[in-house]
Amino acid sequence: MAKDVILDTNVLVAAGFNRHSASAKILGLVREGKLRMIWNRQTRGEIEHILGKIPALSKRDSKALFRENARFRGRTDPSRFRYVPDPADRKFAALADASGATLISNDDDLLGGRRRARVPIVTPGEFLRRGRKKNRGEPA
Repeated sequence: MAKDVILDTNVLVAAGFNRHSASAKILGLVREGKLRMIWNRQTRGEIEHILGKIPALSKRDSKALFRENARFRGRTDPSRFRYVPDPADRKFAALADASGATLISNDDDLLGGRRRARVPIVTPGEFLRRGRKKNRGEPA
C-alpha cells in the first residue's frame, strides 16, 4: 500500500530544476505508485498556478500526479494554522492535518511549525532518509 504524502509546491519546482534531487526522487515514487500524493482543490490550484509561471516546468507533466483516487474531499481549515507565518502555506498544513499524510516541503515557514503539527513535516531529504532506515529495520 502506498504511503500518503502532501507535496508542497516547492518540492515540484525543485524536482523540475534538478532531476537528481531528493524532490525528483520523491516525484518518481509518486509516479511509480509507491507514494500517493494527496491533494485538494486549493493545493492543486496553487501548484498548477506556480508551475504555469515557470517555462522550464511542464504543467502537463504535473497533471498526471493529481490522481482522482488521491483527492481529499474532506473539510480543511487553513485558519487553524496561524503558526505558519505565510497564509498561502497554511492550506498545505491544513490538508496534511485533515488527511493524516506526511507533509514534504523545503519551506522554512512550514518546517518551522513541526513541533506544533500533529503530522510529520519533513524535507525531501529527511523523508528519503527515513524511508531507507525503515527499509533496513532501523528506527526512523
